[in-house]
Amino acid sequence: MAQAPVFAVVGHPNKGKSSVVATLSQNDAIAIAMEPGTTRKRQDYPLSVDGQVIYTLVDTPGFQRPRRVLEWLEAHSVSVSDREETVKAFLTQFQDDSRFADECQLLAPLIEGAGIIYVVDGSIPYSPQHEAEMTILRWTGRPSLALINSIGAEDHSDTWQRALGQFFQVVRRFDAVRASFDQHLSLLNAFGQLEPDWEEPLKQATRHLSNQREQRRREAAALIANTLEAMMSFREKRTLTVQQTAETSDQALADQLREHWYKNQRKKEEHLRIAIERLYQHTRIQRQEAELVWHSEHDLFSERSRAAWGVDKRYLATAGFGAGAVGGAGIDAVTLGHSLGTGALIGGLIGAAGSYFYGDRLSLPVLKIGVLKDGLRTASFGPVQDSQFGYVVLGRAINHWWHVSQRNHAGRELLDLAPANDHWLNELDRESRQTIHRVFDRCRKKRTIDEQMRQDFILAIQSAMSAFDQWRLNQS
Repeated sequence: MAQAPVFAVVGHPNKGKSSVVATLSQNDAIAIAMEPGTTRKRQDYPLSVDGQVIYTLVDTPGFQRPRRVLEWLEAHSVSVSDREETVKAFLTQFQDDSRFADECQLLAPLIEGAGIIYVVDGSIPYSPQHEAEMTILRWTGRPSLALINSIGAEDHSDTWQRALGQFFQVVRRFDAVRASFDQHLSLLNAFGQLEPDWEEPLKQATRHLSNQREQRRREAAALIANTLEAMMSFREKRTLTVQQTAETSDQALADQLREHWYKNQRKKEEHLRIAIERLYQHTRIQRQEAELVWHSEHDLFSERSRAAWGVDKRYLATAGFGAGAVGGAGIDAVTLGHSLGTGALIGGLIGAAGSYFYGDRLSLPVLKIGVLKDGLRTASFGPVQDSQFGYVVLGRAINHWWHVSQRNHAGRELLDLAPANDHWLNELDRESRQTIHRVFDRCRKKRTIDEQMRQDFILAIQSAMSAFDQWRLNQS
């Protein structure tokens, strides 16, 4: 790959430059504040995919004295042909002058060969004072585009569009907090058209970013699948002596094991949240989510959670029939096909009936105490015996993944993981439904899940992600 392009993000103070840098560099560590002067010196933020830098964003201070700078440039320029050299001369003369410290920090990367991303706030009225800034930028001779990043409630974008069009070949509206992934790629393609030397590197950059997005989706599905398997099959165990057995009632033991079981399940879910966020390079997200606590209406086993993230009885019957039919097919295999499919039919009917009548309640695991052997007795709590638990965890996980995958790195607002109010899994294809249900069934029965079933489960989770995407699209 050719040398990675560099883009300097420039403009007036407090107009969203750092937000644009954070989004385009996928870096949520970049400071974003409402007061001007947050960025005092240029800072470089390379974006890497698979260890390879595909481009670098340069965050710069805002213009402080653009009219004074332009006056100096005009006084020292003889013709249009020497304007770039005049800007270099300005940097040489004033690089140690505190009066123009911000302008020197801003212009230096442009003279070094960076492209220009000029950012304005479309929520404030256009003012001729910005013309000095835009004129200075044009003097550098670098390829440039302008972004209208509206921060406030008012909209003066149309006026800005007309004014910026006089100075820049490309003008785009770009909300750094809410811009889509496609808008991100569109900016790279636009720059490739402005600078021929960057066309191929930026085409490769868009391919890298698109491949990265697909890879992250696959990895997120695998993380969710692994966590679901662990949570559905998890069992809390304790070995007791004869004395401990005598001193602890069954109810007290059940309460202790249940509390440990709950803490472990919550920890598994929290680890999944963090893993998904790190996968998408979000390291500072603050979440607002119902806690997984037993006495709360938001408890995983509450009716509210089941209604929000669980599935209805018809869904369970359909998925249970398919899962049961696969199990029943074993009968046909043993009888060398002489049952003429009766095993699969019986298995499907049993699975459907079990799932149908099991769908109205969320049941806790039960305490099991083994027989005394060699002076010791084993007590266990779990695994969960209700497939609805798996659907609730799945719904919460995919909801979180969707919000994280759609979130730009300029976002600083609280991540509110509000529950769904519809059975979004109805968008899911039948085969994926049956695969998910079959895995849940095997986990709660502590049966082995082989590698092929695990891979099928991951693919089914990816299909569930697509179903959630479609459901969100229908809601918008």
